[in-house]
Amino acid sequence: MVIRVGVTIDRSSPVPLYHQLAEQLGTAIRCGQLQPGDPFENEIALAERLNLSRPTVRRAIQELVSQGLLLRRRGLGTTVANRKVHRRAELTSLYDDLKRDAGRPTTIVLQHELVRDQRVAAALDLPADAELLSIVRVRFSDNRPLAILRNWLPSSCADITREQLQAQGLYALLRDRGVRPVVAHQTIGARTPTAAERRHLGLKPSEPVLTMTRSAFDSAGNPVEYGDHCYRAQDYSIEVMIDER
Repeated sequence: MVIRVGVTIDRSSPVPLYHQLAEQLGTAIRCGQLQPGDPFENEIALAERLNLSRPTVRRAIQELVSQGLLLRRRGLGTTVANRKVHRRAELTSLYDDLKRDAGRPTTIVLQHELVRDQRVAAALDLPADAELLSIVRVRFSDNRPLAILRNWLPSSCADITREQLQAQGLYALLRDRGVRPVVAHQTIGARTPTAAERRHLGLKPSEPVLTMTRSAFDSAGNPVEYGDHCYRAQDYSIEVMIDER
């Protein structure tokens, strides 16, 4: 039997509706109101019950899937996952991290152009033909290449220049414009680098890179940036907090 979780949506709050929904449903799972294996209320029923749009509900459910709290299986629907570990990652920029750790970050901008990319637009909840500022940078720490940073920004940030990106971190430039990311979906992984990545990062073919993709939004749910980054694995670690319930 499907358990209907009580949810209170504050439409006057600056917190995005999907995030309010995901937080309350996630709490119900962590506190045991919903148990591993329990069937989860379907998207249509949840949207109608809470008077929310289906895209809002779908995004909240996807957030819980990404956190490992829900499991989607074709033909079986959505169920509560058998997992008790919830990971959180800090929402910072590499430039800020290096400055905080007394590093000397420098940047070379490889690409700075307006593009259209349906995949990125979908991740940022923008129209498929939305114009985006695409930037690719190599970030150095103490003159040693550390990461290749690929970012896409809404066209409202198209006035950010190459010179600014070489002198400052991206998030610092966004803060100067009053833009602050507060909600993000972040995925961390590892893979073999491409030939271009090996060249820019000074890697041997056998040396891997850590990867991180991130879709970030502000407190009103507006898209801030989509990032697809890779790092020298031997020089960089990504920390997460493990919260055992």
